[in-house]
Amino acid sequence: MERRNFLKWGAVLSGGAVFGNTFLGKLLTAKEVREVAQSYDSVERMVRVGCPSHNCGGRCLLKVFVRDGIITKIETDDRPTDNLDDPQLRACLRGRGYRHRQNHADRLKYPMKRIGKRGEGKFERISWDEATDLMAENLIRIKEKYSNEALYIPYGTGSYSQINGKWPADRLLHLFGGALGFYNSYSWACINRATPTVYGTRVTGNQRQDWLNTKYILMWGWNPSEIRDGTNSEYFLQKAKENGAKLVCIDPRMTHTAVSLADEWVPIRPGTDMAFMSAMAYVMISEDLYDKDFVKTYCQGFDSSQMPKGFEKEENYKDYILGLKDNQAKTPAWAEEITGIPQQTIIRISREFAAAKPAMLYQGYGMQRRAYGEQVVRGGCVLAAITGNVGVSGGWASGIALQADDGGPFWNVFPTLKNPVKAKIPSFLWSEAVTRGMELTANEGLVNTDQLKSNIKMIWAVASNAIINQHGNINRAVEIMEDESQVEFFVVQDNFLTPTGMYADLLLPACTQFETWGFEDGWKYGDDLILQPQILEAPWETKSDYQICADIAEKIGLKEAFTEGKNEKEWVEELMQIYRDSRFPDLPSLAEMEEKNTGVYTKKIKKPDIAFVDFRNDPEKYPLKTPSGKIEIFCEEMFDKNNPKEIPPIPKYIQEWESPFGQEAEKFPLQVIGPHYMPRVHSTHDNNDWLMEAFPQRIFINPIDANTRKIKNGDKLKVYNNRGALVLACRITKRIMPGVISIPQGAWWKPNKNGIDIGGSVNVLTSERWTPFAFGNAQHTIMAQAEKYKEAGA
Repeated sequence: MERRNFLKWGAVLSGGAVFGNTFLGKLLTAKEVREVAQSYDSVERMVRVGCPSHNCGGRCLLKVFVRDGIITKIETDDRPTDNLDDPQLRACLRGRGYRHRQNHADRLKYPMKRIGKRGEGKFERISWDEATDLMAENLIRIKEKYSNEALYIPYGTGSYSQINGKWPADRLLHLFGGALGFYNSYSWACINRATPTVYGTRVTGNQRQDWLNTKYILMWGWNPSEIRDGTNSEYFLQKAKENGAKLVCIDPRMTHTAVSLADEWVPIRPGTDMAFMSAMAYVMISEDLYDKDFVKTYCQGFDSSQMPKGFEKEENYKDYILGLKDNQAKTPAWAEEITGIPQQTIIRISREFAAAKPAMLYQGYGMQRRAYGEQVVRGGCVLAAITGNVGVSGGWASGIALQADDGGPFWNVFPTLKNPVKAKIPSFLWSEAVTRGMELTANEGLVNTDQLKSNIKMIWAVASNAIINQHGNINRAVEIMEDESQVEFFVVQDNFLTPTGMYADLLLPACTQFETWGFEDGWKYGDDLILQPQILEAPWETKSDYQICADIAEKIGLKEAFTEGKNEKEWVEELMQIYRDSRFPDLPSLAEMEEKNTGVYTKKIKKPDIAFVDFRNDPEKYPLKTPSGKIEIFCEEMFDKNNPKEIPPIPKYIQEWESPFGQEAEKFPLQVIGPHYMPRVHSTHDNNDWLMEAFPQRIFINPIDANTRKIKNGDKLKVYNNRGALVLACRITKRIMPGVISIPQGAWWKPNKNGIDIGGSVNVLTSERWTPFAFGNAQHTIMAQAEKYKEAGA
């Protein structure tokens, strides 16, 4: 029984103190007790708010019920269910189960500083005054000793509500003279970089209402039923299916999406998607199924007649597919050996996709978080182009597919101000900038400078678990962070003591999004603005990310410049005006949204926008923003990298550096994938007992691989490679292809005394190696071995 209810029922049953002498000695009926107890309850209120989300792939509406300053239950959007122009923003189990995270006993409550060795997890409580003094002293010391380039706020998405998260910290450091910047994300590095090499833009997606006009959808590594990828994307897919579209899911796992939406699941060996795409192009070219007129009019680099000036003798796409230079035609039989997909299936799907007019090839993000992730992005774009599915209703240009006509949500409009430090590194290479930052060059993604003035010396991780838990090769990251001569001061600002927080010198306790003001817009798709009003008081000594930064700003003489005299709610009003002026002219005032408790404003879609429709109608008047003005199958920028084996100018299949076909497979024969998982948002919610009870962390393994290792369902397995090892119970399932095991990413790393992880973090197995063109996360490229774990003494 919760404490507040225990006290009320105790008062009822105590007699005189509540009822007076009249009731002494009288035995109340159960109904009477209940009625009296209810009369002592405070009023329960319901507030519609945006789900904290944490970059889950959606932006959903919650109905949060609050009594006595505590969330009592959470429901979701209950508006009319079947409005295509304004569909429900229904939360998944993560949003609905948020109460157990919000009320968790392990919340960080007070500022604390480290008293033991880094990583020991020994801290002592200090005051906020002491904490902000430490921040100010170290910011000033490191700036003066090393320069502003030694300061770094890493990538992290634990808070994503405009005024929360890393944005206030960015603003503060930019006022302080700047900090080393980054580009890319752990999620989208390759797809974000490679899409414009084909189209000159990232705005390649039709608005989702147009999905209902397609006839065929290849869901390639795409799993919106678990990762969302735009709130209610599943709803539009279901409607497309009802309209007669066929949905084919290509994925190493039979995902929730494959089970609930797809007409067919095609299992594929991880890292071989480009071989499948090349074989599809072979079928279309050899059987004369591609759209010749579209290719001739709108594309560059398809065949020898279309090569840019000065590159006429270089390999074109058609010659590569037919194998005219490398003597290997990219036939379905060739692809079968690589992908594990029967050649007849490859031929059938190629014909179906080419014949369906219009059709969609939607790319998920897992397959571009691999060794040569740039190639598969470009390969999908080319298939969309040669089938003529670009610029038409029901079609899809592929790539990252930000929505037409303006790219969709702004992501963040809080003014972080201009960073005086111009230098930037790829987000995934922060560990390189710590260990050898001054040695980095453009060949490793350094931009806007020829050389850094300093290695990173101070890291301020705001709402980020990426330094330890979510980075590639945890054991290496730990070794780096344990060395206090490298990162001299490490600050973690979060809700919980995460594995990253264990290595902090200073812990700053942040409140949750329910305990401060903010708002959020749609995630990639949608034209929504969802209010996030403060509905709870910040407990203990927690503060909002904004207030923490304001307090630090005061210590370094920047408070007035930082706050401009505004609190979080006043910033919300100002930022809403930016949306009103740019995207949503009919957006109600903050006061009106509060009064009506609507929670959300949606710009209704009456006629969905189509990407590249003007280009399709008149390519001379509306050329693309590529060097040629056309769809570039041959990319001069990639050719100029002079690295044809890893950065070819036309999309190619390249065997990964860890592969079932390499020598490493003799010792480590299993491919490991680390997909997103239903109960977590990356590493957020891993300590939510409700969600993890429903979906416990497991190693998913095919019966064939289990039988050869004499493994039974529920056995503990040890999975290991040269980088590390973990021990975790297994689940044997036919829903993953043989030769592949799945260990969902985001589990909190928990090493035992021997250094073996018993928390189930796949990142003890992953690599810190990056992709060659985008300098992106390649953490899904893993080979390992699995065996039944024998307990000590057993």
